Amino acid sequence: MSISIKDAAGIEAMRKACRLAAQVLDAIAAHMKPGITTLEVDRLCAEQMALQGTRSATLGYQPPGYPPYPGHVCTSVNHVVCHGIPAAKPLKKGDIVNVDVTVITPEGWYGDTSRMFEIGECSIAARRLCQLTFESMWLGIGQVKPGARLGDIGHAIQKFAESHSLSVVREFCGHGIGQAFHEEPQVLHYGKPGTGEELAPGMIFTIEPMLNLGRRDIKELGDGWTIVTRDRSLSAQWEHTVLVTPTGYEVLTLSPGCQPQPALAAP
Repeated sequence: MSISIKDAAGIEAMRKACRLAAQVLDAIAAHMKPGITTLEVDRLCAEQMALQGTRSATLGYQPPGYPPYPGHVCTSVNHVVCHGIPAAKPLKKGDIVNVDVTVITPEGWYGDTSRMFEIGECSIAARRLCQLTFESMWLGIGQVKPGARLGDIGHAIQKFAESHSLSVVREFCGHGIGQAFHEEPQVLHYGKPGTGEELAPGMIFTIEPMLNLGRRDIKELGDGWTIVTRDRSLSAQWEHTVLVTPTGYEVLTLSPGCQPQPALAAP
C-alpha cells in the first residue's frame, strides 16, 4: 500500500478530526484524580464524542485475529504499555495512565492522540518517565520536514530514550492516518538516520513512542488486547498526529489543554 498524500481539503478535514480528538482529552483532564475508574473515564470520553458528533474508532474495532475492542478509548495504567481496556478498578494516588483517543468525524476522517495523566502525587521515577517520554515524542516530531527520512524520527527518539536509561518498545509504532485508522507508513520509534521512506508535504502520521523504565520486553494478556511490560516496570506513551508541511511540520492534535512543547525540542 502506498503512502497517502493529502490535498488541501484532506488536510483541513484532518485538522478538524485531530482538534476534536484533542478536545476529548481536554474534557477529561479535570476528572483524572484518585478514585475515578477507567470505565468512568471511558464514559466521559464517550459523552464528549457524542457532544461533538464524532464516534469512537476503537469501540468494536477488530483486526484479524483479535476480539472486538470493548472501549471507546484505551486506558493503560502503570505497567500497561498500550491497549488497556477500561475497567471498574479505581485509580489510586501515584498511578500513571495513558488515555488514547481516536475519533471519526461524520465525514469519515480519523483523529488520533494520547496523553499521560499523573493521578495525585506520583513518584519521582514515574514523573521522570512521563516527562522524558513526552520529550522523546517532541524530539521525533522535530525531525519532520520534507526530505527527512522516517529513520531520522526513530533514531532521535531511541538515542534520547536510551541516553536516559529507558527502553523503547519495538512491537508497536506510529502510523499514517486519514480516512482509515491505520495507513502507511509505519513510523518506528527506533532506527538509523537516513533510512526509511522520504517525507513529503501532505503526509500525515502519528508519532507515539512507548518507553519503559525497565526492559523493552512485553507480553499480551489473555483478553487479547492488553499489552504489559514483561518485567512489570512502568511504561509511558504520548501521541500526536503530525502533518508534513512544505517547510517542516504542523502538529494537528494540539489544543489548549496540551502540555506545552518542551524547550529542548523547539524547531
